[in-house]
Amino acid sequence: PLAGQPLAFGIGSQGWCAPSCTSTAPGRSNAVSDKSSWKTARLIPVVGIKGDREKEQRATSAFLAVLSIVRPFSHDLLTKMGASSAAKATVETFTEVKIGSGEQSVRPDGVVRVTFGSKSFTALVEVKTGDNKLDKDQINRYWQSARRAGYNRVITISNEIAPPGAHPVAGLRAQRNSPVQIIHLSWVRILSVALRLKNHTGVDDPEQAWILDELIRYLQHTASGVLPFADMGGSWRAIRDSARAGTLTRQTSGLPEVARKIDEMHEFSALRLSTEIGEDVIVKFSGATREQTPRIESFQKTMIDGGPIGARFSIPNTAGDILTEIDLRAQQLTASVEVRAPDDRAARGRISWIVRQLGDADGQVIVEAFAKNARIPVAARLDDIRVDRSVLLGAQRAKAHRFVIKSLGAMPQGRKSGSRTPGLVDGYVKLLVEFYESVVQNLTPWQPPPPKRKSEAKTQEADTTAENSVLSSAG
Repeated sequence: PLAGQPLAFGIGSQGWCAPSCTSTAPGRSNAVSDKSSWKTARLIPVVGIKGDREKEQRATSAFLAVLSIVRPFSHDLLTKMGASSAAKATVETFTEVKIGSGEQSVRPDGVVRVTFGSKSFTALVEVKTGDNKLDKDQINRYWQSARRAGYNRVITISNEIAPPGAHPVAGLRAQRNSPVQIIHLSWVRILSVALRLKNHTGVDDPEQAWILDELIRYLQHTASGVLPFADMGGSWRAIRDSARAGTLTRQTSGLPEVARKIDEMHEFSALRLSTEIGEDVIVKFSGATREQTPRIESFQKTMIDGGPIGARFSIPNTAGDILTEIDLRAQQLTASVEVRAPDDRAARGRISWIVRQLGDADGQVIVEAFAKNARIPVAARLDDIRVDRSVLLGAQRAKAHRFVIKSLGAMPQGRKSGSRTPGLVDGYVKLLVEFYESVVQNLTPWQPPPPKRKSEAKTQEADTTAENSVLSSAG
C-alpha cells in the first residue's frame, strides 16, 4: 500500500488478484474467477474530486493531456484556429503555467503548442467547469499577455455555449482584425468532437482510441463538472406564460435571458445532431441576425409580437436545410424542410415521387404542395396522401412546384431536462433529431436529366438526308 491506501490489485500465488482474494489449492475455486464486482482501473478517475477548483484542475489536465496524445482530436479542435494540420505535427500541452513577470505576470490554466517544421502555434488556455462563468477582466489580461509573448490565441473553455466565431463574454478587447484572437470552446463542443471521432470517423491507433474513450467517459460523468445544456433559466416559466397570454413587453423581466437561452439551445441542438450523424451541423442566420447581439434582440421582438422564433440548420449533402420554429404563444414546435418537385412528371406523378421519398415516415407528418409562384399551399397529412394522392392536388389540380414537409409537436413546459415535467431542451432536440432521421436523411433532391448528345451515325444520316434534299431541289 502507498500512503495508507490499498493497491487496486496485488500479486497472489495464483497471479493477479484483487486485494481481498486469497490463494487456494489447485482445483479449488478462486475469488479471481468472480470479478463481477471489480472496478476497472481508469486512466482519468472521477473518485475523490473535492470542490470546484479541483474539478477545473482535473478537467484541464485530462483534456490537455489527451489533446497532446490523440492527434485526430487535436487536429479537429486546433486546425480551425490556425494550428498546423500536419498529421505528424507535435502537440505539447502544459498546466499551471506562469506567463510574464512582475505585475504583468498571469497564470492561465494551461498552454498548448503545436509545431511542425519551422511553424509554431501557441495558445493560452483558461478553463471553467460547473456553473462557474468566464471573467471578462481575466480574459483581457490573458489576451494582453499573449500579445506581449507573441502567442497566437487565447482559448477559453466553459459550459457556456456560443455559436462558432462568437464568445459568451461581452466586452472583450480583441477585435476582428487583432493578430491574437480569443476563441471559445464549450465543453459540449469538445465532447461532441470526441464522440464524433469515436463513433463515426474513428481513430486508427488503438491506444489513442482507448485514451480518447477514457476522456469521453470522464467528461460524461456528473462529477467532472461538465454540464449539458439543460436549463432554460429562472425566468423561463414567467416568460412562457406571459407569451401565451400575449402580455410580454420590452420591460418584462427576464426576456433577454430567455432569448439568449434559446440562442444557446439552437447551437447545443446542432452539436447534438452533429454527434448523431458524424457531420458538421451549422445554425445559419441571415442579414443582421448573423451577429449574436442583434439576433437576440430580434428574438425578444418576435416573442413580444407573438410570432415563432425560427432557426435554420444546414447539414452537408441533404436535400434542404431544416427550419425550426418555437411558437411560445401557440405552445408549439415545428421542424420542416423544403424540396423542389420534379419537372418531368405530371401532377399526380410529382405527388407519388414525394410519397415514395418519405418512405416509412410518421403518417402525421404534413406535406404542403406549392404551385409555381403560389403563396398558399395545398396541405394534407402523409397518411391521407398515401391513401389518395388527389387530396394534395387541390381544386385547381395544379402541378406542385415545391414541397414543404413539416412535423409538429407540442412545446414541453418544463424549465430543466430530466425533471418531472419534460423540458423545452429535451423536446426541441428530440424533434430535430427525429425529423432528420425519419424525413430529411431519406430525401434525394430531384435534378433534371442531362442533355442528350445525338449519336454520330444519326448525325451523319441527318446530314446526308439534308444534302440529298438540297441536290433534289437543285435538279
